[in-house]
Amino acid sequence: MIVEDSLVVRRLLNHIISRDPRLTVVAAVASAEEALQELPRVRPDVISMDIRLPGMDGLEATRRIMAEQPTPIVVIADSVEDSSLRISMNALRAGALSVVEKPVGMETGGHERVSETICTQLYIMSEVPVIRRRMMAGFRAAPPAAPRPEPAARQPAALLGIAASTGGPPALAQVLGALSADFPLPVLLVQHMGAAFMEGFAKWLGGVVPLPVALARDGETPRPGHVYVAPGDCHLMLAPQGYLRVTKDRPVASQRPAATLLFRSMAETLGPRGLGVLLTGMGEDGAVGLVQMRQEGAFTITEHESTAVVYGMPAAAVRMGGSSISLPLPLIGPRLQQLARASL
Repeated sequence: MIVEDSLVVRRLLNHIISRDPRLTVVAAVASAEEALQELPRVRPDVISMDIRLPGMDGLEATRRIMAEQPTPIVVIADSVEDSSLRISMNALRAGALSVVEKPVGMETGGHERVSETICTQLYIMSEVPVIRRRMMAGFRAAPPAAPRPEPAARQPAALLGIAASTGGPPALAQVLGALSADFPLPVLLVQHMGAAFMEGFAKWLGGVVPLPVALARDGETPRPGHVYVAPGDCHLMLAPQGYLRVTKDRPVASQRPAATLLFRSMAETLGPRGLGVLLTGMGEDGAVGLVQMRQEGAFTITEHESTAVVYGMPAAAVRMGGSSISLPLPLIGPRLQQLARASL
């Protein structure tokens, strides 16, 4: 189902989606109110949601849909307007699964890329079991299986690396939001998201967590208590000399930024003094890097299946032996705070 108030954009989205053999448009409406009315009738597998709508906006519509009839939602947003970006990020926090750039016309450069991204995201997100996740939202996870024993004497951590993909923004907000303003470690962060949204994502995250957040710059020296976000379409790594490397090196397993490159650089540079966290996301990015960190003696955390929107990346790390412990999302931040205190 397409929810878009602009007739021109609604028709363009209809055209784009109708060309994809994986997808069928079952409804195209101009307001959130119409979407809520049509939802029980057409029961779509996935919703394309505009943010700026007449009457009820896309954020409130997302909240209502997730409360009344949970359905995968992909936010289609204007990438250049700060207020739209802020609403889009809050929609992700309210339950939307991803955000992609709005198409602006058939003649515009990059149209085919944007079109392919929209269709691929709609198709992939249609498979995410949000109903099961919603049912588990109030469920207190049983204690995870006991992890393999870790060395009793552990070197203090020097830096935290954290990565996420689908479902990442709200998960990151929860984890980093649980850290104190005087958190003693630098934080390097990889989030899979369209390049156009990364600056807005960093600004939004900085507004909801106690730590200062900014896009990483090549050659910068990471400071304690600061969060450095991989810029759009760039890898983020830690150089052996301790400064940040931001590069356009080729994608790894179709990902740029790649969590595996971040974790691998931490394994090589910090050894047992690295601290790695892998959260919700599709695919396996980060798993191999987390294995390397753990082999070097670092402590690694994966998000437990009970809270992960998509248990793909964490599951791969657990399967490969890269996870020291799996924790439900609410427990990860407090554990990081505890580990950081032990580093002082």
